[in-house]
Amino acid sequence: MAAKNIDMIKKVYSRMDERVAAARKLTNRPLTLAEKILYNHLAEMPKAAPQAGKTYVDLNPDRVAMQDATAQMALLQFMQAGRATSAVPATIHCDHLICAEKGAKADLEEANKTNAEVYSFLKSVG
Repeated sequence: MAAKNIDMIKKVYSRMDERVAAARKLTNRPLTLAEKILYNHLAEMPKAAPQAGKTYVDLNPDRVAMQDATAQMALLQFMQAGRATSAVPATIHCDHLICAEKGAKADLEEANKTNAEVYSFLKSVG
């Protein structure tokens, strides 16, 4: 991971205590882990607590994690946009194309054969 990504990630998490405290004040209650993460990634802290299904918020993600079955489409769209790199670190986790049938070793070998074209594409753009 490039140093600029590390610096960006450190910056995002350096403000987490402040953001969580502000969110607790807005909501007047304890927060779930998911809420803490989401409040920390808001583009701007709102003046009132967002209402589920009613309020829109803008988020600034510090990373994007994709899974193998849908990452292909996301990467193709990214390539069509003519971008050479992503704005934030992106990872692809290849596990959904592995069928559990005979055991870990045999299943992984079968997935590597069956999905060779997919894995080759993912490696080529990664």
